Amino acid sequence: EATFEGHHTSPVQVGLRYGMILFIVSEVMFFAAFFWAFFHSSLAPTIEIGAVWPPKGIQVLNPWEIPFLNTIILLSSGASVTWAHHAILAGNRQQAINGLAVTIILAVIFTGFQALEYLEAPFTISDGIYGSTFYMSTGFHGFHVIVGTLFLAVCLYRLFQYHFTKQHHFGFEAAAWYWHMVDVIWLFLFVCVYYWGGT
Repeated sequence: EATFEGHHTSPVQVGLRYGMILFIVSEVMFFAAFFWAFFHSSLAPTIEIGAVWPPKGIQVLNPWEIPFLNTIILLSSGASVTWAHHAILAGNRQQAINGLAVTIILAVIFTGFQALEYLEAPFTISDGIYGSTFYMSTGFHGFHVIVGTLFLAVCLYRLFQYHFTKQHHFGFEAAAWYWHMVDVIWLFLFVCVYYWGGT
């Protein structure tokens, strides 16, 4: 519709932008529920879990190892997707391709480290409230990273196919917005679940 038929006029693009914003807000609310569950249990730990947080018997992950490295990787990917966006706006296709390729590579590295962390974690999703809130929040974030990576990979293909221009590149903008949402949610996960919730 956009590339070949020219249906994405300015009013249509505004509607698409509103739609993407509402979608991102709904995703943020989704994660708010997981944070709510985490804080409900961690701020007032019950006697069943030893009245302490983290619960008795849970060996938590060191936030300054893989989680901190993943934070640097994800923030760097946010910078590189912004680089690609500015390159599209400037009409520099090669820089846009480079920036987007770097973003996708960093996203794959992030996912690999997250999988490694899960393999080496000393607790599982069945280890009470800590395990369930940890794996639900970080696991769904990981799922969103995978979806975002696929979203960006489609944009990279479209860049190769000359689908994006300075004026018409909402498909890329939507992917970039989604990716920045993933970045911001990870910052909250790192600070609240890994750092504060693990000390």
